[in-house]
Amino acid sequence: MRRLRRILLVALAVILLLPAALVLAYGVLPPPGTPLMLIRLGEGESLRKDWQPLDEISPHLPRAVIAAEDNLFCSHYGFDLNALGEVLADARAGERTRGASTISMQLAKNLFLWPGRSYIRKGLEAYLTLHVEFLLSKRRIMELYLNIAEWGPGLYGAEAAARHHFGKSAKALTPREAALLAVSLPNPREWAAGKPDGYLTGRAATITRRIGQLGPLLDCIW
Repeated sequence: MRRLRRILLVALAVILLLPAALVLAYGVLPPPGTPLMLIRLGEGESLRKDWQPLDEISPHLPRAVIAAEDNLFCSHYGFDLNALGEVLADARAGERTRGASTISMQLAKNLFLWPGRSYIRKGLEAYLTLHVEFLLSKRRIMELYLNIAEWGPGLYGAEAAARHHFGKSAKALTPREAALLAVSLPNPREWAAGKPDGYLTGRAATITRRIGQLGPLLDCIW
């Protein structure tokens, strides 16, 4: 019984401390890879990624990503409670629920977890999001997110995406190109930012207008 108790205590310590240690490490070091990258490699896909500091990525891209994915990124602590409330209301009404993941939640998922929508995975995502928000700055969260996000089959991070879709570095992205990359994030394997259809083009125009409306809600990155 004493040995079992010791094993359980060690397991609990690992569960509590390992996420914090990894998040702190990623506060200063680029992640070597993510579970999704390994899954895609196992499926036979290539892997193109090229880490770039946030200063080497066009400022239009983080602005567009906030406008498209998480308007309150600079002001919340990892969770958009209003969006979560709307999702719960939709679920109670029997309607199809919308996504309510913040950029911080998406980063936690991308760094540590597998694709899926199970309650277990969502619970782990919420737990890891707390570590991400309280141990990393907003600027670092955005830097990590832009460098590991999937932007097409075998494409990870802003630099690989910009090179593939527009033939230029991430630092040289125009406002329109940044908006097209941002709006393709929900479905990057089907929506090609470099060859946008009417929906993506219209959505990118909407996001470009929204950036001008957000004003100080973008200030935490600079």
